[in-house]
Amino acid sequence: MTLLLAGDIGGTKTILRLVQQPEIGEMQTLYEERYISRNYPDLVPIVRQFLATAVKKTGKDTTPEKACFAIAGPVVNNAVKLTNLAWILDSQRLEQELKIAPISLINDFAAVSYGVLGLKEEDLHTLQAGKPQPSAPVAVIGAGTGLGQGFLIKKEKEFDVFASEGGHADFAPRSELEFLLLKYLLDKHDIQRVSVERVVSGQGIIAIYQFLRDREYATETPEIAEIVSTWEKQAGTEKSVDPAAVISTAALAGSDRLCEQTMQMFVEAYGAEAGNLALKLLPYNGLYIAGGIAPKILPLLQEGSFLRAFTSKGRMRSILEDVPVHIVLNPQVGLIGAALYAARL
Repeated sequence: MTLLLAGDIGGTKTILRLVQQPEIGEMQTLYEERYISRNYPDLVPIVRQFLATAVKKTGKDTTPEKACFAIAGPVVNNAVKLTNLAWILDSQRLEQELKIAPISLINDFAAVSYGVLGLKEEDLHTLQAGKPQPSAPVAVIGAGTGLGQGFLIKKEKEFDVFASEGGHADFAPRSELEFLLLKYLLDKHDIQRVSVERVVSGQGIIAIYQFLRDREYATETPEIAEIVSTWEKQAGTEKSVDPAAVISTAALAGSDRLCEQTMQMFVEAYGAEAGNLALKLLPYNGLYIAGGIAPKILPLLQEGSFLRAFTSKGRMRSILEDVPVHIVLNPQVGLIGAALYAARL
């Protein structure tokens, strides 16, 4: 029986999970807790507090033998400076201060990619059954704060995970309206190119809404207008509102024409980019739609425009119709991935 510590470390919150790995069978969660990251100067005091509380809650020795932390930021040589938090983490220092070895740090989307291997049937919603091939690659794409992309290649009985910066590839407009969106973003931000992440992400939802609003596609609802205006005034500071969530909620309710068209464009752009990733990898072992947005807008993804954009690749349509497409419903997929990676250390 092996004790593992898994963590999902972000600028806003830190989630830790103590996992028991039996020699045979599934991992079992012994204790889990979340913390507000900015309330602590570093990860070490959080882990110490977590393990001390875990002993009291479980009545057992909860000293983990190895650990893996998924970090919101680029990990180089097991070290990282968090993107939205003044923490600098290094696995060697963490091992010394926490008396846990080995400790590994991996990118948060790499953890999501490992995590899809540990999902159960109830953690997924299948958009397209396709024709699964167990030896083929697995692709993962996830829109949230940004747009993560990665893939897995089978190596004997296990998978190797590979990171990608595909979210920073060029946005490829497919219609007159999307070409106008591209020009709008170029002019608005005075930039030379637009990445797909500027459109397919939480910030992308807001950008599409602003574009349609400024083109006077429809009249703004006063309540939503106020939230978007507040967000715009807070440029460069910590945001107190989340227009993307408000826009998507209004679209789901069918209560705001501007929001409905915003999400229609977002869903189609998301489907098109997922199709681009699938063309490059041919992931007949599954393409997984992860990230924080997808499960929240599941009805919009189910209505058909996502898959139409996904498969609308000319002569390649039949190839993409064979790719299994799954929506990840479990928000803890990153923690699952961190635990699976820790088990391999």
